[in-house]
Amino acid sequence: MVTIKTDKDIEILREGGRRLARILAAVAKEVKPNVTTDYLNTYAEKLISEGGDTSAFLNYKPKGASRPYPASLCVSINEEVVHGIPNEKPRILKEGDVVKLDLGLIHQGLITDHAVTVAVGKTQAKIGKFLKLTEQALYAGIDEAKAGNRTGDIGFAIESVARPKKYGIIEELAGHGVGYSVHEDPFVPNFGIKGQGVLLRPGMVIAIEPMFTLGKPHIDLAPDGYTVKTKDKSLATHFEHTVLITAQGPEILTKL
Repeated sequence: MVTIKTDKDIEILREGGRRLARILAAVAKEVKPNVTTDYLNTYAEKLISEGGDTSAFLNYKPKGASRPYPASLCVSINEEVVHGIPNEKPRILKEGDVVKLDLGLIHQGLITDHAVTVAVGKTQAKIGKFLKLTEQALYAGIDEAKAGNRTGDIGFAIESVARPKKYGIIEELAGHGVGYSVHEDPFVPNFGIKGQGVLLRPGMVIAIEPMFTLGKPHIDLAPDGYTVKTKDKSLATHFEHTVLITAQGPEILTKL
């Protein structure tokens, strides 16, 4: 069921979103050669704790999972799309790696969700453009997150950035409602048809999160039960913001 947040909820989500944006930006600055994924997770936990908040992901058990997620931060490298576990088998980041950081924050009982993709050190121009265009697709989707539009308008805008570049659009994974829980209705795909899908109404809060690949869009689940990888081992990107639908237009809650 799609939920409409109250004015009080929205004020809490605004503050939570600001806090999450600051934390993830600080963690992203630590993405350097020879840094471990476990360090990034520990650093995120430290910053969350200092603010008196908690991770939305730690010990979260999504539908169908065999166990709760064991970390606070998702760290996914290169062909890993999302939900990489940073602390069970820590890895050392290398020059040229492409790292996806995904973090959820619980502030006063309400949840915001945010993700970025960061290159480690220098990277090829082609890869830099890939990251830039995925982020552009995120903002194209956000521009369509208006009251009276539908989720298909968001998906169409995101898809319109990816298709001309022949990027793979991962169809099994999508954005979603957020706030009272990590994943709520509606499902917000990264492809769609204008005018179709769930109607967007003021007070809805959604996470918009394009996930593209440089190859085919097909994915596999790793044996750890969480890490999603591209089947053809092609590079993947992921950007995400939590967005409030208002009568005046979209409001990004997870921005600095």
